[in-house]
Amino acid sequence: MSNAIDGLEGVVAAETVLSEVDGAAGRLVIRGFPVEVLAGRRAYEEVLRLLWDGFFEPLPDDLGPALGQARASVFQEVAALDGGLRSLTPIEAARALTARIADGDGLEVALRLVAAPAVFVPAVVRAKAGFAPVPPDPKSSHAADILRMIRGEAAPAALAGALDAYLVTIIDHGLNASTFAARVVASTRAGLASAVLAGISALKGPLHGGAPGPVIEMLDAIGDASNATAWLEAALDRGDRLMGFGHRVYKVRDPRADALKAVIRGLARDGAALPGRLALAEAVENAALDVLRARKPGRSLDVNVELYTALLLEALDFPPDAFTGVFAMGRAGGWIAHAREQVLGGRLIRPQSRYVGPRPLEAA
Repeated sequence: MSNAIDGLEGVVAAETVLSEVDGAAGRLVIRGFPVEVLAGRRAYEEVLRLLWDGFFEPLPDDLGPALGQARASVFQEVAALDGGLRSLTPIEAARALTARIADGDGLEVALRLVAAPAVFVPAVVRAKAGFAPVPPDPKSSHAADILRMIRGEAAPAALAGALDAYLVTIIDHGLNASTFAARVVASTRAGLASAVLAGISALKGPLHGGAPGPVIEMLDAIGDASNATAWLEAALDRGDRLMGFGHRVYKVRDPRADALKAVIRGLARDGAALPGRLALAEAVENAALDVLRARKPGRSLDVNVELYTALLLEALDFPPDAFTGVFAMGRAGGWIAHAREQVLGGRLIRPQSRYVGPRPLEAA
């Protein structure tokens, strides 16, 4: 009888100081801080330094200026954005541009790799829409500069703060698929750029970071709260997955969903987001939870980070096909922290497989 575990469910493959995902309690801790304590209260640059502490020497007290310079440095790669790259999705084009960054293990390379999706995704989105890319402002905060580069003008402080909260919320999340891919590559000593490229490649899959985009399609298809239950029932009858609900690890509510929902409520109160869109999402959430409880009584399915990620990024004027790229903007810092942790304290990752194919024929 095989003792292989499908999907490595429950297998502990690394020990880390970076984050803890408690699926039973619905808790995410990032270097000792609950995610809801960090989101909206600490800037992305601060949380990035928190994650990287001990993995780079020396590490400046304030990463903001160095990260700003890194954005300016990687912008030169945007010159390679030709027609072939513009025909790709934003995450695929950004991955290709990121591959132009030289490998290495130092802080300068790490900062360039965090800067890469923040610069490349806005440049690709603008190029696909027929607009010229906007150069970074090294003196700006990371989140504010991202919005300026995609909008072509400075964004209101409330919107920059909302994006900052999002980037913090998704900076790290245990040994998820993209982080594990990054750690595997890092364990070979291939370098940080190779590890980040592995993370991007895993992230773009629809079962991982590619999921929030279809949430917008779902909300558009439902249209009005009165249609929610019937639409959701029909989707389940077709065998469709309800985007924004259920999680591989969380058996209760995803804590990141509540953190982002609070951010969106703030934007709606300030008039920076459409309150009707939030009301629709909340109605869909309530209807979906009722339908799922009735249809799948033995399973604990609740809202995950995708539902309110989609709503927030839409309010920030990112097109749905760029959502995965925005996810990479935040998660790149986490991939790099895991890659450095693996290199400094781990071995080459080399699990075993069990052969279940045909046996060779014995000579007669």
